[in-house]
Amino acid sequence: MGTLQVLRSTYPRLTSVSRRPVDLLSRIGDHMLFYLRALAGVPHAGVHFRKEIIRLIAEISMGAGTLAMIGGTVAIVGFLTLAAGGTLAVQGYSSLGNIGIEALTGFLAAFINVRIAAPVVAGIGLAATFGAGVTAQLGAMRINEEIDALESMAIRPIEYLVSTRIIAGMIAITPLYSIAVILSFVASQFTTVVLFGQSGGLYDHYFNTFLNPIDLLWSFLQAVLMAITILLIHTYFGYFASGGPSGVGVAVGNAVRTSLVVVVSVTLLVSLSIYGSNGNFNLSG
Repeated sequence: MGTLQVLRSTYPRLTSVSRRPVDLLSRIGDHMLFYLRALAGVPHAGVHFRKEIIRLIAEISMGAGTLAMIGGTVAIVGFLTLAAGGTLAVQGYSSLGNIGIEALTGFLAAFINVRIAAPVVAGIGLAATFGAGVTAQLGAMRINEEIDALESMAIRPIEYLVSTRIIAGMIAITPLYSIAVILSFVASQFTTVVLFGQSGGLYDHYFNTFLNPIDLLWSFLQAVLMAITILLIHTYFGYFASGGPSGVGVAVGNAVRTSLVVVVSVTLLVSLSIYGSNGNFNLSG
């Protein structure tokens, strides 16, 4: 023990560098333990905290406070997917028109919206609205010692605060993602047919030809995985926030950065696992 103290005092920089892998593994272990406890508490939360779950579902979909004036997560995700679908149509029509195959814009709408645009935009919208709000809420409860008060009242704080939000997020993600996909389709069709003047029948032909129902199921699975990881990450950073109000702001920033990385990582992993060996479509004349 004395030797370790001598090394730390003599070579502080070397000691700090050598401890980084240990600290990293410790943080990963803390994350995994919290995630397992939160998921294990889902059955208990579903039985005993139903009113809280209903309140959280309404908060996710329509927002709370001033956010309710613009519709909460539903309005944010809807606007983002409308913009993404319209941008896809603009870029696809102009780029394909350079080589004389702008008729395939319907193919791009059916292919990219389902596999990439809609799930990624829905994940980003969920992280930026409900996820950030969850981190701020739990962080404020932590620094105000409200979580400690729940423990003193024999209420399981992880089940009441975290597991309920996971259940609410899983229930709300179905209509939320459905709205995202539908609005992305509507935006692409409106931009191509109305603004660019392409024949509606031509657009519908290529759109229906390349829209694979199985891809919609895989895309929904991707959105569910994103929602679970986003909720777990944001609740962790909020639950263990420290350092007063500024610490809550730091926790929100760290949670949003981490969840955005996770969103694109889940997209990459799902694409590799499902479409890596087979694109699941045949583009032939």
